Amino acid sequence: MKTQEMNRDWIATARTLSQALPYLQRYDGATVVIKFGGNAMGDDEEMASFARDIVLMRQVGVNPVVVHGGGPMINAMLDKLNIESEFVDGKRVTDAATVEVVEMVLSGRVNKRIVQAINAEGGKAVGLSGKDANLMICDQTNPDLGFVGTPSDMDASVLRTLFDAETIPVIAPLGSGRNGETFNVNGDTAAGAIAAALKADRLLLLTDVAGVKNAAGEVLTELTAGRIRELTESGVIAGGMIPKTETALAAIDGGVRAVVILDGRAPNACLLELYTDHGAGSLIRA
Repeated sequence: MKTQEMNRDWIATARTLSQALPYLQRYDGATVVIKFGGNAMGDDEEMASFARDIVLMRQVGVNPVVVHGGGPMINAMLDKLNIESEFVDGKRVTDAATVEVVEMVLSGRVNKRIVQAINAEGGKAVGLSGKDANLMICDQTNPDLGFVGTPSDMDASVLRTLFDAETIPVIAPLGSGRNGETFNVNGDTAAGAIAAALKADRLLLLTDVAGVKNAAGEVLTELTAGRIRELTESGVIAGGMIPKTETALAAIDGGVRAVVILDGRAPNACLLELYTDHGAGSLIRA
């Protein structure tokens, strides 16, 4: 009985690989930018699973780019250092002391944890931030928020060089100002700007919900820009989903073929989206 069950498992695995062939062919040579949020990072086992998926994507010809957040880790370090945060309209003011902590946590602890996880799974990852090689030059978003930046000038040439070397870029969302400042950039915004600069085939925004939902709470598997605007105006898209859908629309306007908002906590979420009929989350096209 046990042998029969094992045989069924192997047959199912072989069938899955066979069914994935059209998708493997479709994404061969494609560029896929993945926004990996701080809340989606989970424990070491979940991190290893994510890293294994990224390595598999690189192995079958995709050029993956990981852009990560790290909000919970930043909050924990600010608390540990007794640095109190001021908020304006619910948004943290990033003063000089805070931006130093943000850079230390994002470019240091969080970035290197992801790089190490990918390398441990047999990949070749390199960690950098938007400050490296002038990847992301920013303007100040709002003087009241301090060192918070909006990407304005992008130079993705360093990423293409890494692609040629079959290396996976892992990017912390920090940018340089025109006068040498360091700016903290929203992770989704940074991922969208990088995807647009690369004219990526896909931008995957991993979050902690299943996707964009309608008024009945059902996940909408496909959306257009017009439909998103309708849902936002009617209040169905609200709260934290608004900036994600705005990022998606900006990325598509910038030349990204499609954006998917999906639950990063689901096992193998990226593989489900790219290599199965089922897909995952909400697909947004122009």
